[in-house]
Parts: sequence; structure tokens; C-alpha cells
Amino acid sequence: MTADHHDRIPPETRASIRRAADAVADGDLVVYPTETVYGLGADALDPDAVGRVFDLKGRERDDPLSLGVDGIARAQRYTRPGERALAFMRAFLPGPVTVVVEREPTVPDALTGGRDRVGVRVPDHPVALALLRETGPLTATSANVSGHGSVRRVADLDGRIREGVAAVVDDGETDGVESTVVDPESGTVHRRGAMASAIEAWLSDPPV
Repeated sequence: MTADHHDRIPPETRASIRRAADAVADGDLVVYPTETVYGLGADALDPDAVGRVFDLKGRERDDPLSLGVDGIARAQRYTRPGERALAFMRAFLPGPVTVVVEREPTVPDALTGGRDRVGVRVPDHPVALALLRETGPLTATSANVSGHGSVRRVADLDGRIREGVAAVVDDGETDGVESTVVDPESGTVHRRGAMASAIEAWLSDPPV
């Protein structure tokens, strides 16, 4: 996000971003907007904070969470994408896509359920990117209780989620279409969502 884009974020939203970043630094959970749905964020490199995300959502610990970062360069600090995956990331990120790649050891088992791969999100949303620049990697999972619908508006947050977070960054209604989850190396689409047809077309004829 350029400085010009940052200038378009209203002062009250920038203040919310700062409060959320401080909360994350304290090990707390926050709610933040993305171009798909509202997310539940915590320090993705802190196993204790990650555990609190699972607990608040009521999510099984072996059901991995994704890693939210502010760009591909940052993603490469925590993951090891192959040539094909990197080409895919450059084609589709930032965007409503979760890219499954090999993780670095700095990414905790708590986030991935012990798996050696992790889903990476670079949201195409100026407020989310501004927050991620402040915090570093955040958990990227919908701000809902597991088994319940995703949240497009802060007003629709479950009371359990609202009470369990230290800060909420409100940026109005989101699109509501979940990200597509894809492993470019194997060509596997794990969940069809936003931009699924374009992603499948790329996978069938990648420019690498």
C-alpha cells in the first residue's frame, strides 16, 4: 500500500489500527477487516496467542489457521514457496486467495496443526495491510465461532467473539466471499471461493 493509499484511511480508523497493533503486541486478539470477511487476528508467531484464537472460535487444534502478511516479500521470510508457487503468488496477491506453501521453522506448530505447510493470505484491503505492517504476521481466520457463518459487518459479530477480543477495527461491510484456498505446487484447490475460475485457469496453464 502506498502512502497515498494510507492517507485515504480516515484518522479514526488509523487510531483503531494503532490500538489493535498495541493489543496484538500484548498477546491479545483483535478483529480486522479484509476484502472477504472480518478476520480474527493474533500474533501468528506466538503459540500462546494462536491457542487463544482456537479457544475463542471453539476450533479444533488440528484444523490449521492461515498466516496473514502485508506482502509477498514478507511471506518469503516465513515460508519457502517453490518457483511455481511464487509465480502464482505474484499473479494473485494481494487478493482473496490463500496460498498453501511450505513453512519456515519460525512458523509455530500451533498455527499449522503440526503440518509442514501453511496457508498464506495477503489481503487486498488497505486497512488490513496497514495493520499487518504494524503487527507483522497475524492469524488469518474468519471472526466467527466455528460452525457459524462468517461476518461481513462488525454489528454481526457473535457476542463471544466481541467479548474475547481487545480491539475491533471497523471499516464497514466487506464483500463476504471467502478466499479460495489453493496449493499451486500440486495444482490443488482445497476450497473454491473468490476468483476460483481465474485461479483454476492459471493452474491449468501456468506461465512458468
